[in-house]
Amino acid sequence: MGELSPVSPSERKAETRKRNLIIVAAAVPLAALFAVLGWALSSTGGTPGGLGVNTSFGEVSIAEEQAQDFVTATLTGEPVSLAALEGKVVLLDFWASWCQPCRVEAPELAQVYREYQGRGVEFVGIAIWDHPTNVAGHIQEFDLPYPNVLDGNGKIGISYGVAGIPEKFFIDAQGRVVRKFLGPIDADNLRDNLDRLLAP
Repeated sequence: MGELSPVSPSERKAETRKRNLIIVAAAVPLAALFAVLGWALSSTGGTPGGLGVNTSFGEVSIAEEQAQDFVTATLTGEPVSLAALEGKVVLLDFWASWCQPCRVEAPELAQVYREYQGRGVEFVGIAIWDHPTNVAGHIQEFDLPYPNVLDGNGKIGISYGVAGIPEKFFIDAQGRVVRKFLGPIDADNLRDNLDRLLAP
């Protein structure tokens, strides 16, 4: 068996140059992909493709089913879980700070929540695919008195099948999702739905 000839310095340099060219050739398409993704996120306010502001408003027909539990925390660290609210009527409100209809309805949500405090009702606001600073600003601007959490990766929204915002889910005292609304909801409609769920 013949001996291998030693690699000369010039051959070593050529081999290194070839390896570097291969790495660069692989990195350029990846860099272009990340640039396109970055542009898409910035041009849509940081939201993923497919999620937008609802253009259809009103109640939609759903099959009543047990609500998906979740465990999370507010921006200030208070724990929030659906299981802990068992026995209460719950309104889940999916929103975002960049959503104009969400901003329009925020004062009415805050007002109705204050009216129903102590009556076995809880609201949970879920800011979906948003930025913590913007979420905190929205909560402060509209003086939202109920727990609000950031669903930064959209996990809770996905489990509820949220396709646009705002979307609201009414959950009865037995933990079943019984009503779903697309778009903003006015104070009278909100009160009517809460009263029905609180009726003996």
